[in-house]
Formats: sequence, structure tokens, C-alpha cells
Amino acid sequence: MLRIVCFTFNAFSENTYLLIDEATRATAIVDPGAYSKEEQQTLRDYIEAEKLDVQFLLNTHAHIDHVLGNAFVLRQYPGIPFLLHTDDLPTLRAVPTYAGPYGFAAYEPAEPTGELAAGQVVELGESELQVRFAPGHAPGHVVLYDEAGGQLIGGDVLFKGSIGRTDLPGGHHATLLQSIESELLTLPDETVVHPGHGPTTTIGAERRSNPFLT
Repeated sequence: MLRIVCFTFNAFSENTYLLIDEATRATAIVDPGAYSKEEQQTLRDYIEAEKLDVQFLLNTHAHIDHVLGNAFVLRQYPGIPFLLHTDDLPTLRAVPTYAGPYGFAAYEPAEPTGELAAGQVVELGESELQVRFAPGHAPGHVVLYDEAGGQLIGGDVLFKGSIGRTDLPGGHHATLLQSIESELLTLPDETVVHPGHGPTTTIGAERRSNPFLT
């Protein structure tokens, strides 16, 4: 069973997730937005208190609010794989060019050690995460599907009552809608969506009432 713990960090109120395989304590950190020392301490303290075995750093995509804590995580847990879709490498490598003006002058870049690709399965203890390619908000955006648990780490693709913005570099509205239709709305209605910002929702709720999809 995969337990999902959410922390909301940085000025963008970004959701950072710990995916915890309850049987083994194997853990993936997804989209670490922890920028301040206090935020980093909060994340570290929880991991230590729960005696979690951090095995992966995963980015759904590489906009600044989702990657502010990458370097911290890799320092804290040296040697763990850092995985990102290759199409979002330019997005990641652009962050240092605008981090300062956005108020994150102390941002430290980090380079992935591997990739997340469509159809890939990430094994986390006794749990599995299916990688689904869902561009549109960012060129290399992926979502992570826990089929056994009926839950999805959705990044900035689908929100409660909304969808990801597409006015940033690499964004494309029609592509995002196609990604949602093919990669998210094909999941069961009861699937819980853990988004990159805001509260959880379900596929069924968004299918029925999201104004961008109806």
C-alpha cells in the first residue's frame, strides 16, 4: 500500500509529496519545493521521525516551484536516482536564468541522473508507479499513477475545478487538453488526484464539473 503525504512549500504554495510504501518504508520524494531552511527542516524532520528509506527523487516537471528543493534532497540522500522526463531538461536548465528575479536567489541547480518515460514503471518497495506522459503545461510533464491504490500524482495538469496554465514557455493548451483526455480521463472515476497546487480531487468529479473539460 502506498501512503501519500503532502507538504505545501514556497511562495507558490506548491505541493511536495512523499510516496511511502507502507510495507518497506521505501519512499520517493516528488517535486520538492522546499526552499527555505525551515521548509527543508520540516521535510527532513518528518522523514527522520517516520524512519523512511528515501530511494528516489522524481520531478513531474521542472518549473521553478517544483524543483527548488532538488539540490537539498540530493545532498541529504546522496546517491539516490533523480528522474525527469528528457523533454523537460531545457525547462530545468532554464531555472537559474530567472530564479533571482523570482525571489529565489539562493536556488541551487541539480542535474537528473535518469529519466521518466511513458510506460515506465518505477518500483518503490512493494508498490509500483506507472509513468504517464502528459505534456501541455510543460513539454516533459508526466503524472505518476498508483493503480493498486487508486491514486495519481498529477503535477500541474489537472486541479480541482481547473487545469494547468499554458501561457508559460513550452505550454500548449490543446496539447494539455489532449493529455488530460488520453492519460487522466481514461482512469477510473474514483481515482484520487493529488495535484501540484491546491486540494485533492477525483477523476470523476473533474469529468463531471470541471469547466475546462465540460
